Amino acid sequence: MNRVVSNIVNRRTKVLVLLSGGVDSTACVNYYLDQRFDVRGLFIDYGQLANKRELNSATRVASHYGIELITASFSSPRYFSIGEIVGRNAFLVIAALLVEPKLSGIVSLGIHSGVPYYDCSESFVKDIAGLLDGYTDGKVKLDAPFLKWDKAMIYAYCKEKNVPINLTYSCEAGTSPPCGKCLSCQDRNTLNVS
Repeated sequence: MNRVVSNIVNRRTKVLVLLSGGVDSTACVNYYLDQRFDVRGLFIDYGQLANKRELNSATRVASHYGIELITASFSSPRYFSIGEIVGRNAFLVIAALLVEPKLSGIVSLGIHSGVPYYDCSESFVKDIAGLLDGYTDGKVKLDAPFLKWDKAMIYAYCKEKNVPINLTYSCEAGTSPPCGKCLSCQDRNTLNVS
């Protein structure tokens, strides 16, 4: 299942995983550590309903793997609800540059196929990779190791690699127990992820 990270010369390259505390970003942490990259996580509170539970999960995941977790908060007069948040993944990548202005290496997104959103597509990765290249003079590359995988493939990877999905949280409503209705909950229910 693994692929080699493109355009990377050595394993000392630093990887900043945009760590939401969900299954996909947690799988990304495991993916890079498995290949012996220098991994850190970045959790961004941008006003999402689940921010407290996601931060708790991201903190537990980072502790499990023994990686540094950087946190950042951005405020907005708007609170985001369930469903697609247009511009979310682009914002997260650009926010990584704001939080870490001397960043070099890889910024990783846990996006995957089977989602109808532009910011989970190959076109998006290409477009944002171009922006990163321009802003950083080629010092930062975008990687989405699961871009061509569907959710079931990521879950299979997690089972195979003993990724601690029990530490993850994926409910767009931010409720406890999870709402069971949002797309993230439906994914977990379909795959029998507890």
